[in-house]
Amino acid sequence: MFFNLPTLLTWARIVAIPLIVGVFYLEMLSEPVRNITATILFVVFALTDWADGYLARRMKLTSSFGAFLDPVADKFLVCAALLVLVHLGRVHALVALIIIGREIAISALREWMAQIGASRSVAVHMVGKLKTAVQMTAIPFLLYHGTLFGVIDTQLWGSVLIWISAVLTIWSMVYYLQKALPEIRDKAR
Repeated sequence: MFFNLPTLLTWARIVAIPLIVGVFYLEMLSEPVRNITATILFVVFALTDWADGYLARRMKLTSSFGAFLDPVADKFLVCAALLVLVHLGRVHALVALIIIGREIAISALREWMAQIGASRSVAVHMVGKLKTAVQMTAIPFLLYHGTLFGVIDTQLWGSVLIWISAVLTIWSMVYYLQKALPEIRDKAR
């Protein structure tokens, strides 16, 4: 099922990347307008992650292709946003390297574990979901880069949350590697 509503929502996250990045190159817009536009785009397209999964289950349109594309779209969206934020000086490069490096490492680990028939040992865990939730809260705050409702310093809170996300990222990577280690040892013999 290459083109159904849930898969189209997943594709929308990938298509959104040049839009979100491109907003910051529209010099005809003021910085606050660019910030809020990018924030709204990110939030809207990030919500499609929940919507595509919900609709795929509800409409019984789950597919192997959708299961493959969904995490790829998420990773592309997050990595693109992080690179923009590093470029703008709103996120430390170390944080971006930790998050992007973990995504590459765990994706490779999951692929390898699937090839050896042990994908259940690296199934999504609550610490990974918590990491994603914190990350998906931090990124819009950092994109907005201002004061929300006159009281919330989004740069401050976004910075705190993205560092918490980096710690959770390391924790989740260690967790997945520990879960995979017995399988790795068995296959190495």
